[in-house]
Amino acid sequence: MKIKSVEAHWLHVPIPPEGQHTSDFGLTTSFDAVLVRIETRSGIVGYGEAKSHVGSASDNRALAVLINDELGPKIVGEDARDITRIWEGMYNGTRTHFALSRGHAFPILGRRGLTMSAISGIDTALWDVLGQSLGVPVWRLLGGRAHESLPAYASGGWAPADKIGAQLLGYVERGGFKAVKMRVGVADGEVRHSSARVHAAREALGPDIDLMVDAHGTMGVAEAKRFCRLVEACDLAWFEEPVSGDDKRGMAEVRASTDIPIAAGENESTRFDFNELALHRAVDIFQPDLAICGGITEARRIAALADAWQIRLAPHLWGGAPMFAAGLHLCIASAAAFIIEYSLGANPLLFELAEAAHELKDGRIAAPEAPGLGLEIDQDFVERYTVA
Repeated sequence: MKIKSVEAHWLHVPIPPEGQHTSDFGLTTSFDAVLVRIETRSGIVGYGEAKSHVGSASDNRALAVLINDELGPKIVGEDARDITRIWEGMYNGTRTHFALSRGHAFPILGRRGLTMSAISGIDTALWDVLGQSLGVPVWRLLGGRAHESLPAYASGGWAPADKIGAQLLGYVERGGFKAVKMRVGVADGEVRHSSARVHAAREALGPDIDLMVDAHGTMGVAEAKRFCRLVEACDLAWFEEPVSGDDKRGMAEVRASTDIPIAAGENESTRFDFNELALHRAVDIFQPDLAICGGITEARRIAALADAWQIRLAPHLWGGAPMFAAGLHLCIASAAAFIIEYSLGANPLLFELAEAAHELKDGRIAAPEAPGLGLEIDQDFVERYTVA
């Protein structure tokens, strides 16, 4: 089970014009991620995902170089089953021996950002290797099933007020979803315009479909409070990232002003960032992105925090097949998890990179049974979209 090689490929997948959408991030013309491939000397191959941007499109060149030329070579020859020790080695660098002997972290300066994204991709691939080596799905390694299946929510919702209802109803009809999410915030111009779109959505959906909204952190505290008052009658399931993730006190202020649950975390890294959210009493729902937060190893620690603080868990799963699978396995094994994000944007990295390791049935996803993450990567897809 010694690690033979670690390879990272930046996949840049153009989106045809008919599948593009516009949000506060601009026009989405591609989906990008770094696919991490780890092979052991026994021939087992595991896959993980890393990304330099929480959204769809980004330049991942530096991230791929970091994995291929710095972190990857350092773990070649290590036992792939020693996942925690490998994680701590990448996080603490040359001071790992101090960290492990003293029982607390001595992190390197680059303990966030691209370094943590790189660690995320490598870590997820190692869990995939371990599951395959034992012939069991990753959720079994995380303690077994807390859930036989989980409901999924359709994630999209960029249409204007006169079309948002039809767009969201289309999601419901497409997958039997009982919950949908739409985008609000700065792209609408004024808070009243966001409010009008939400009211139109609720009117079209009726009272029995859960409705979430996501501002991508683009509102100020006063704007977010005003928005909450304006949509009070819409019975929102949650309000995601109302303000910048750097303003945790402001987020806590928004939460204290409303009974709409507040969700956040897709821009956070490590258990330490999520602990700050909990200490500030800023959120009701944790949303770690497993391609950014530290992989499965760190996400299970974040899930433990969620349990301890009575905070629910709903990972950010807007990405490719490996990070989606990692999040799904985490949720199946986590008592705090209650719903799965299911991207309905044009996303070839989710729907074409690998044969689906999950099945959406009546708006729910069951625990996968295949070993590891259960992914069968399409190598032709990888070769076609790898940036040299």
